[in-house]
Amino acid sequence: MDGYATYDEATRRRAAALFDEGLGYKAAASLLGIPRETVRKWLDIYRSVGIEVLAMMGKKHTAYPFETKLGAVRAVVDGGMTKPEAMARFGIASPSSFKRWLKAYREEGPEALRPKPKGRPRGSGSPAGEATREQELERRIRKLEAENAYLKKSIALKAEKRSRTARKPQS
Repeated sequence: MDGYATYDEATRRRAAALFDEGLGYKAAASLLGIPRETVRKWLDIYRSVGIEVLAMMGKKHTAYPFETKLGAVRAVVDGGMTKPEAMARFGIASPSSFKRWLKAYREEGPEALRPKPKGRPRGSGSPAGEATREQELERRIRKLEAENAYLKKSIALKAEKRSRTARKPQS
């Protein structure tokens, strides 16, 4: 368990029905026995993208294009639009993703919203060609020199520790 309560689709649909009846998030949270903050987020999602997205929460991750992210973030930061309004206008379902985009935009600018390459970068594995005998020997020398330096440092630290803990002769 990750520490977060998860609610089934029926509970989220019941919350949407309560919103349709005119109840606010506080009243809906009380009736459902769910934390207010959770129901408030559901209301924002329901208003911005509708019941189907609210009902399918947690089952599908949507990848938004750079232009959508940038437009939504600029609408809030530069245009004065509220977060729920921007989410509704641009069809963004996840408030946490939107908050992350806003933070990245404010700290690093528009380029922070571009998609990042996934996986291990190219060329991070072993070298493509076989090492020559000379290169292999140089690598081995560097390794042995590092081991030698480590052992010397270890011996020096042990000697220093012994000298600190050794009994002083009493006079």
